[in-house]
Amino acid sequence: MEKMTLNVKGMSCGHCINSIEGNVGELSGVTTVKVNLDSGTVSVVFNPNEVSIDKIKETIDDQGYDVR
Repeated sequence: MEKMTLNVKGMSCGHCINSIEGNVGELSGVTTVKVNLDSGTVSVVFNPNEVSIDKIKETIDDQGYDVR
């Protein structure tokens, strides 16, 4: 398992948390997703053999947020 923290712009409310945690959490290979609005970060624990970090970033981007 790998853990990565991504900087994400555009998150501001509970809906943002639910959207990101819900959609990324549904990806096969993702075990934990935690959004921190105060720091503007998303921490993800995932199995790189099942899902790539690029797929995780793409999923966040598809929700309308800017992944740095």
